[in-house]
Amino acid sequence: MVKFLRTNKYASYVLAIIRIYFGFQWAIAGWGKITGGFSAQGMLMGVIKNPVKGPEGNVLYPWFNGMIQNMILPNNGMISFLVAWGEFLVGLGLIFGCLTTAATFFGMMMNFSYMLAGTVSVNPEYIFFEMFIIFAGFNAGKVGLDYWVIPWIRTHIFKQKSAEVSFK
Repeated sequence: MVKFLRTNKYASYVLAIIRIYFGFQWAIAGWGKITGGFSAQGMLMGVIKNPVKGPEGNVLYPWFNGMIQNMILPNNGMISFLVAWGEFLVGLGLIFGCLTTAATFFGMMMNFSYMLAGTVSVNPEYIFFEMFIIFAGFNAGKVGLDYWVIPWIRTHIFKQKSAEVSFK
């Protein structure tokens, strides 16, 4: 399955449809936060007041709640900025297929953070489809800017001899 996702040209087209759809979802959510004066403070306070608990009533992620209380909440302004712009940039990366794997990784990080905070919403669905993009690697962005960007990065930044990119 992973070999198919990483090498098949038809998989790259299906992955392009998936990534563009989810890219628009990310970009719309981020743009709404950027233009709407988003503040994460309310959600962060909710995480502290109502942590995720197990069936016995024990807090399941005390390390996460401690991080929210001691590191994230005191820096609410910066975190709100990073969340809004992070969602928007993840969306653009997925829409245009530019640094697709990196955009997907950071999208998954946000999805997992939201779930650790107790917000299920669309996060499991996003993670499910993001896994396919991560497994596919370069092939997920081949029908996009990654077709040109990744070889350029390999030859100019990492100084590797670039392999010919083609659809077989």
